[in-house]
Amino acid sequence: MCGITGWVSYDRDLRTEAATLDAMTETMACRGPDDRGTWSEGPAALGHRRLAIIDLPGGRQPMTAGTPEGTVALVYSGETYNFTELRRDLTARGHRFTTDSDTEVVLRGYLEWGDAVAERLNGMYAFAVWDGRRDELVMIRDRMGIKPFYYRPTPDGVLFGSEPKAVLANPLVTLDGLRELFTFVKTPGHAVWDGMREVEPGTVVTVGRTGLRTRVYWRLETRPHPDDRDTTVATVRTLLDDIVRRQLVADVPRCTLLSGGLDSSAMTALAARQLAGHGEKVRSFAVDFAGQTDHFVADDLRATPDTPFVHDLARAAGTDHQDIVLDAQTLADPEVRQRVVRARDLPLGFGDMDASLYLLFRSIRDHSTVALSGESADEVFGGYQHFFDEEARRADTFPWLVRHLRDFGDDAGVLRPGLVRALDIPAYVADGYRTAVRAVSRLDGESDFEFRMRRICHLHLTRFVRALLDRKDRMSMAVGLEVRVPYCDHRLVEYVYNAPWALKSFDGREKSLLREATADLLPKSVYDRVKSPYPSTQDPKYALALQDQAKDLLARPDHPVFALVDPERLRRAAHREVTPGTQAARRGLERALDLAVWLDLYRPRIVTG
Repeated sequence: MCGITGWVSYDRDLRTEAATLDAMTETMACRGPDDRGTWSEGPAALGHRRLAIIDLPGGRQPMTAGTPEGTVALVYSGETYNFTELRRDLTARGHRFTTDSDTEVVLRGYLEWGDAVAERLNGMYAFAVWDGRRDELVMIRDRMGIKPFYYRPTPDGVLFGSEPKAVLANPLVTLDGLRELFTFVKTPGHAVWDGMREVEPGTVVTVGRTGLRTRVYWRLETRPHPDDRDTTVATVRTLLDDIVRRQLVADVPRCTLLSGGLDSSAMTALAARQLAGHGEKVRSFAVDFAGQTDHFVADDLRATPDTPFVHDLARAAGTDHQDIVLDAQTLADPEVRQRVVRARDLPLGFGDMDASLYLLFRSIRDHSTVALSGESADEVFGGYQHFFDEEARRADTFPWLVRHLRDFGDDAGVLRPGLVRALDIPAYVADGYRTAVRAVSRLDGESDFEFRMRRICHLHLTRFVRALLDRKDRMSMAVGLEVRVPYCDHRLVEYVYNAPWALKSFDGREKSLLREATADLLPKSVYDRVKSPYPSTQDPKYALALQDQAKDLLARPDHPVFALVDPERLRRAAHREVTPGTQAARRGLERALDLAVWLDLYRPRIVTG
């Protein structure tokens, strides 16, 4: 895992722009703490920061290959899990390798197949190839959008990077619009910053002297599912066994993220069984909050605390387990908030859930360099409560927004009323929803109900999950931890997506296929547990700390945040009575404080449209 960046300028020789390239590259230092490298030739300049995972001495970048027609240079972030098979294929075709890294396999694969190499890769990746034979830059992103990839066209070329901060280090970028920050919907390709775009998942973007062109090499497609229940369950298990085996490959210490829910428990148990066959024990880590298990208050979102279930699975699977216990003071630390906002480049207002994830990853990094996560199983297998909520099912909008509004209220609650009217978030969301559902095709003979559930699944896999993957990537790479997501393997995603909802919920519960496919690995408590979201602290001291910070902010009425935030609304939130479990009441405070930090760090020129 790494950080990549680069610059193509057809009107200049970028060998004279070493200082700017260095500045762009150094913004990615947290993503790649082990090594750095830059390369430039004529109109192209590439930068790389490396987190060494496979072939520690041999995978340095940028990696180049000389050809009679010109140099081909690669900067690559991610992992290709089928690189061993691809290496054998390329060797048989006459390629000779000088390293054992998957990076060289991708480079040689590009030399053999051009940008069609993307279709052959199984993994998570974002990479750019400068093809000196054609004077073109080729940018490719993985199918599910696990690894981030941003670019900004310029009058004579393009700037790109793993994160916006790399592009921003090459000046002159402003904000395009605020609406994306308050919708809880990730619009494909939209990067918020003016003129900046994302390379969309499953897409190749090629930049040449005559401009830019795109090619979609993968999209989630509707296909018949002929398999019965037993065959489907067996196929899911076979796929999971293969996926976890591939994703355990690393030359550095590995671990799993364990929440005590079905997703992470099944993955951890699979990893534990596979490693036991090699005489190894899997390490597992979980986040917990001081005193939360003993004083837990059930609510509509979370019926049970995680820790008892975490420990049940750790004992059953025989993992080397450690709880990372966080207190309210650490979660509310303004320095942690600053690190989170800087890591995400945007003030997204997820508060303690972002802070705890960052702190969990920072603690894990002292022990492991690679972690396997259960992220995206809910989207793949149908695990959220709103999959079973009739109002959410029938709503003419993104279904998660129905539950989100009910559970957390209006995310724009502390904004100035005039700004809320100008943003017109409902119209923005409605337009995004109409665009999203047009991409879903229907099988011949598919019932109205099955098609409705297919659309809901498609929306989760093409909109909702991308926001969560981005969050996981940013928080982990901020501390140099590579997080792998087995449930995002495109083979599993394609197969389960096309299983009808009647199969996905054959026992009337969420994630029926995953539960049945891994039943032999799970203790009864975990097998029977109802879905619980990522944990959030219930300690009133956290909310009180936020209120104190909001009061300090209100004492600075000239702060630029008050061009966006209504001081009277914030004042009411800062003096509201705090009781255990008041997560929804904290959202306005977290949003305002994140906005203030972001404005201090980035000083953007804001356009409200």
